[in-house]
Parts: sequence; C-alpha cells; structure tokens
Amino acid sequence: MPQPPDDVDAVAVRTWCSLALETLGRERRAIDAINVFPVADGDTGTNLYLTVESAAAAVEAVFAAHETGSTSPARADAVRAMAHGALIGARGNSGTILAQLLRGMAGVLAEGGDADHLRRALTEAAAAARQAVAHPVEGTVLTVATASAEAAAATAPATDLAEVLEAAYEGALNALAATPARLAVLGRAGVVDAGGQGLVAVLGALLEAVGGRAPARAVRTADPDTLLLTGNCAEPDPEGGPAFEVIYLLEAGDDAVARLRGRLDALGESLVVVGGDGLWNVHVHVDDAGAAVEAGVEAGRPYRIRITHFAADRVRTRQEPAQRAVVVVVPGDGLSGLCAEAGATAVLARPGEPPASGELVDAIRRAHAREVVLLPNDARLRHTAAAAAEQARSEGVRVALVPTRAAVQGLAALAVHEPDRSFDEDVVAMTAAAGATRYAELAVAERQSWTTAGVCQAGDVLGLIDGDVAVIGEDVPGTARTVLDRMLSAGGELVTLVLGEDVPDTVADALCAHVRDGHLAVDTVVYRGGHPTAPLLIGVE
Repeated sequence: MPQPPDDVDAVAVRTWCSLALETLGRERRAIDAINVFPVADGDTGTNLYLTVESAAAAVEAVFAAHETGSTSPARADAVRAMAHGALIGARGNSGTILAQLLRGMAGVLAEGGDADHLRRALTEAAAAARQAVAHPVEGTVLTVATASAEAAAATAPATDLAEVLEAAYEGALNALAATPARLAVLGRAGVVDAGGQGLVAVLGALLEAVGGRAPARAVRTADPDTLLLTGNCAEPDPEGGPAFEVIYLLEAGDDAVARLRGRLDALGESLVVVGGDGLWNVHVHVDDAGAAVEAGVEAGRPYRIRITHFAADRVRTRQEPAQRAVVVVVPGDGLSGLCAEAGATAVLARPGEPPASGELVDAIRRAHAREVVLLPNDARLRHTAAAAAEQARSEGVRVALVPTRAAVQGLAALAVHEPDRSFDEDVVAMTAAAGATRYAELAVAERQSWTTAGVCQAGDVLGLIDGDVAVIGEDVPGTARTVLDRMLSAGGELVTLVLGEDVPDTVADALCAHVRDGHLAVDTVVYRGGHPTAPLLIGVE
C-alpha cells in the first residue's frame, strides 16, 4: 500500500478542490433541504457548491498557466488561487464563511504543507472565520470548524499528515452531530447545521485527496425528498427577519471596512465580512438593501452586487416575462447562432473553459421567462447545471433540467420544443428526443495514449461514440465513415452532422453521399457548428 504524502502540495490542492466540488454536487440538494439557520431559504448546499466551484476554477487557471512547463505550480500559488477564487465567488452566509476558512488555511499552507502547518492552518481558519462574523453563534459551521481545529491540534507532534486530517475530520463530524443540541432551531427541526455539514464534506475531500481514500465514516446524508415529506426541511418564513440578502465585493482599505462593519451591523443581521489586502466580500441581511449598498459606496468601490428578496413574492421587472424559454450550452459560434434563430438563449462553452453555474443563472435571467428548459449538452456539467437550476428556482423561475450529454442531443430536444403545450409535456418530449439520439464526436489525439479502441498516436483521429473511443483513424473523412456505419448498424432515421471550424463543406457532402448510398431511408442534415477543436459532431436519431 503506498505511503500517504507528507505535504499538501499544489497537486493535492487541485485534487482537493475537484473532490470537494464533486462531493458538494452530490450532497447539494440534501444540504439545501436542512438549511434552517440563519434563514430557512434552502440554498446553503447550492451556495457552498458555487463557492467551491469558483475556488476550483481559480486553481485550474493556475495549472493551465503552467501547462507548457515540466513542473507543477508552487503550492503557495495554488492555495492563494483557491482562497481568492472562493472569495470572489462566495455566495450566501455559508459560502462567505467557507471563503474565510479557506483564506485562513491558505495563509499558513502557503508557507508549508506538512502536518504541523496543517494543524496551524486549521486553527487559523477557525479563528479567522469567527472574526469575520459579527455575532458568532454556537451550533453552526463555526463550532464545527473550531472542533476540527482542536482535534487536529491535539494530535501528537509525530503524527503524519493523513492522521492529522483524520483527527480533524472526526472532530468536525462529532461536532456536527451535536449541533442540534447546541442550537434550538436545529433541534426543533431535527436536523444538523447545513453549513457544518458542508464543511465536513469539504474536509472529507481534503482527507481523500491526501490519504487516497474516502473517509471511513461519512455524514449520513438525508434524502431531500424524504425531508420534504416529513416536513423537516427549510420552510422560509417571510415574516421572520430582514427582507433582503445583500452581497457584494468591495475594494477598500482596512479602516474603511472597520467603519463599514459598524454601520452594517446597525442596519441588519447575519453580517459576515471576509477578505483582506484591499478586497473584501460583504454579506448582510437587511430590510433596507439600498442603505447597505450605499454604505459600501462610502467605504470604497462595491461591485458584483447581488440582492435577493427572501419573500415568496419576489421583486419582478416591469417587463412581462415570456411564458417559456430554452437555455442551451453550445460548443461553437455556429451552433450559438442556430439556437438563437430557434428562439433559445445560448451559452458558449469555450475549449477548456466550461461555463460556471453563475453564467447559466445569468442566461436563465436573460431569457426572462416564467418557465425555462435547461440543456447542458455535456455530462460534466450535470452538477453545475443542477446548481444553476436550483438558484434560478429560488428566484421564482420554474426550471427543468434535461440531462443532455452532447450538443446533438440538445439540437434534437430543441427540434421538438413546443412552447404552446404544457410545461411537463414539453419537457417529457424534449427529454425523450434527447434520449433517443446517439452521439459521436471526432477529435485529434494530442499525444500517444491508451484508449478503449487501442493505442493511439499523436495526430490520429479518434471517433468517440457515446463518450468512449470506438475508432482510431488516420483522417477525418475515413474515421467519420467508420463511425457512421457503426452507429447506423443499430438503425436510425436521421443523421445530424455538425462541422467544426476548419472542416470544408466537401467533407459533409461526401458523408451525406455515404449515408445515402448505404442507408436509403436515412435523412441527413448538416450544420456549420464552428467548434474550434472537434472536427465533427454526429447525431443519429
């Protein structure tokens, strides 16, 4: 059995962020469902996911900048990027506190990643988070963070890194289990603290990243549907507490922020101000949202201002919303224009830069509709799209997520979209059309590697069917013919060809002729997709 690493290096930080995002993606709905404090608005899991998503994206950007080098980024660069990404992407009370926890850890881990530095990092993180909250409450994520730090600090000096993390995780888990006894509102609801459960998930991801295995004892995540049936879920009370949540990033000096804290504390509650070095994330619940923003203007330069109404009747724009819209993620400008012509709102997925949840939420808002069908067109976007849908629902939009895994499935769904029929019937028809569409993609191998179809060399053309490499060829036309023959051997009525950015029309003409010669009853449609890296996308219905 391999020895656990004795250092939290840049690769471990990257793995940690990826695992934390994956874990929160799985547990997001369950954490949302137990969100009863400080406001029962059912979004803690989503806010934590969005915060970690921003942190992970910042770390990936650091690694992308080192792709041409032979070594990984420095640990200090990775942890600082993680903290900065969390700071600028923090959402809600829980996400803002998590951003401060990560910032506290980063300050110590930038100096070293061994067991001793980890102990100090957890201690610094817990202290920094408490300082950021205007009125700390026990039985919350702050209690869980403190217990985790104390458990780590209590380990023997010779304890290795993985064992320190195991102790920290166990301390957090035990503290989480005790939160209903420490906070009355949790005890009445029969749930643990939602923010605390999210922190345990993040610590478990760090333990897995360092120890190479999932924690032996994990949080027993409740089924959110069961919570809804039993009533032990978040039920917003529009009469209890301030009406608005105000969040913004702020460029300001320390003295100005100290004065801002005092003013915002007098205006509202659930005040959390995190950050430093001239950049801050401000979160507060108030009745006068304008006054909270004005206070930020007087302190410095606020931007990325987000104001959320807690009441069920949310503030609407004066423009009457459309009844229904479709938001679709596409990999090229050509498809973006095609979807726009069909009346859909397109979100462009750039190579190596998948859209974040915030981009999808913004697209849903731009669609300005009461009902929205979301087509992610990529299996890797399932958690991102689910988080965006949940955020949009919290703003009063009815959102259905159709789990399309490829752009051609999205086109098939869009083709049967009928806004005049009932929402449920429309979603069922679009889901059925997408599910009945097999998809393939041609890609050019960048290096020699093993695939499910054998060993490929750099420059080979790979034919991926339903996500797996099925064909290794020498050129685009020949590989495409082989892929089409394999897909059509199982039957089909319509072939969709989406040409990449540099593929000539003559390739499409030859492929259409090939389909026509071998399969008389099959129709073919061709689109100029504009994908910059994939020469060809194929769909068979």
